Amino acid sequence: MTMWQLLSDDGAGAAEGLALDEALMARVARDAATPRPTLRLYTYADHAALVGRYQTLDAEVDLDACAATGTAVSRRATGGGAIVMGRGQLGVALVLPAGAASFRQLIPELGGGVVEGLGRLGVRAEFGGKNDLLAGGRKIAGLGMYLDTSGALLFHTSLLVDLDIDFMLRVLRIPAAKLADKGAAAVAERVTTVSRELGRPIGMDVLRDVIAEGFAARFGITLSDDEPAESERTAATGLVVSRYANTSWLDEQHAQPDGTGSATFKSPDGLVRVFVAAQGSLVKSLQFAGDFNAVPDGLRRLEHTLRWRHLNADTMHHLVAEVRSASGTDAGWRRDSDVVAAVLSAGADAMDRCAAPVRPTGSCYFPEQGSHL
Repeated sequence: MTMWQLLSDDGAGAAEGLALDEALMARVARDAATPRPTLRLYTYADHAALVGRYQTLDAEVDLDACAATGTAVSRRATGGGAIVMGRGQLGVALVLPAGAASFRQLIPELGGGVVEGLGRLGVRAEFGGKNDLLAGGRKIAGLGMYLDTSGALLFHTSLLVDLDIDFMLRVLRIPAAKLADKGAAAVAERVTTVSRELGRPIGMDVLRDVIAEGFAARFGITLSDDEPAESERTAATGLVVSRYANTSWLDEQHAQPDGTGSATFKSPDGLVRVFVAAQGSLVKSLQFAGDFNAVPDGLRRLEHTLRWRHLNADTMHHLVAEVRSASGTDAGWRRDSDVVAAVLSAGADAMDRCAAPVRPTGSCYFPEQGSHL
């Protein structure tokens, strides 16, 4: 049976945690004498604000708030949106030799280890959009990948075990949550945590064990406890200086700023407004807002499904119809054409605008993907 190495640690610094993940990729590089796939399950020190590879730092993170709260910041090698990590979130890093499969194929395959582990707790998770895991239609984890030039692949998961939404809103820039004037409630409608799904707190060590078991069962491997080699620690220390705490890495600017727009349509529950953030013709994120007691299942799923799709009428009609079919009576709209027209109108409005660094959407909770997932 294939053997993977298992690393477990807690309290990583923002730059240090990411640097070690990258250093571990040498274990599975093309020229590695004996490739050692490695699963690392770890937490960050309270707190770390981490942006995706192709995000602009000050557009996603309130740097003054981070300084005031002692929140460290860094940029991942993997794509995705800005996240807050700490003792209440489990970081999953898996390094493997890269195969021939595409990122789109690999994300659900590798994320299957997390799905399997959560299932052992009785938490049913499923894939939503391109790089989210959902539980009950709400985001419980974000997934991302990075492939380096040596043929090594890094897979990341940020698993929400607990989440202080008010703190997250303080240090991350997520005005999308405020556009409907609902603040933390808007985020709570769209995300969940392992503790929330279980109805009780869960110890991080217990969760770490079941996630490890999930990966072992899903991939038919055994896991052997390990520690980073001295050479990997040394490489990680160098990467902290040269990359993850380096201002040239942190201050990279996205090539094209976002535009934002909104439009409305009528639903069985009244008037619904859709907010869209777009980069060119690509939907980066969107949110539906209205006088709901709870966001209808179909609209919540559309927020994941339409993200990272082009503002094309045929594509939109196809995806909206798919979600309506899966959502049944709780779709949240009467006619597909109404939703499509509103999204395209909001998108056209967004394409006409050029946003300042502070965007109306972003983060793990309204996630973003760059060239790397």
